[in-house]
Amino acid sequence: MAQKQSGSTQQFVDIEDIVNGVIVLKNGSLRRILMVAGINFELKSEEEQNIITYTYQNFLNTLDFSVQFIIHSRKLNIDGYLKKLAERKSQEDNGLLKNQISEYIEFIRSFVEQNAVMAKTFFVVVPYDPIKIPVGGKKLLNMFKLGKKIQSSQTEQTLEQKIQQLNHKTDRVVNGLTQIGLRIVPLNNEELIELFYNLYNPSAIEKKELKIAKE
Repeated sequence: MAQKQSGSTQQFVDIEDIVNGVIVLKNGSLRRILMVAGINFELKSEEEQNIITYTYQNFLNTLDFSVQFIIHSRKLNIDGYLKKLAERKSQEDNGLLKNQISEYIEFIRSFVEQNAVMAKTFFVVVPYDPIKIPVGGKKLLNMFKLGKKIQSSQTEQTLEQKIQQLNHKTDRVVNGLTQIGLRIVPLNNEELIELFYNLYNPSAIEKKELKIAKE
């Protein structure tokens, strides 16, 4: 019974594998996910806001492929923070400060229990999709004996070659967003697994904070 449930769940997951920070989908497409550190747009001067807006528009206009922007809201895990406070309390010799730390820990724990503290993270998904020839196009190419050549070249394209093309697109996205003043970091295998764990388990508190979120 458990195997049937596992099999049915996997049908809704399009991921085949994760290789060196690259998501390999079941249809042969690739995806790379970048985490973006936001900027406080409201604190910028009007001139700075206009420059950022113009640069962002110019960045989008220069792209000849689609990208996906995602805002991920998740329940904040403060276990690590509370643990550090407890360690600080155990090292404190001053009785008054020790009591204040205890009260602060209880305040934070009580506040989080009564209020869902959410953290927002921004991502950009860069795609690589293999070229697909429509059925009608294949028939036309076969008439001119070109279909087999194209199909052979697509078959010979290795995963490394696909990743190279994806990396080229990723570099363009990183360079464009960096010009706006944003900090971009690609997610590695562990961070991608953590991200998808949270996406497929939205009601659960994440096992730990993403390492990149602490940088």
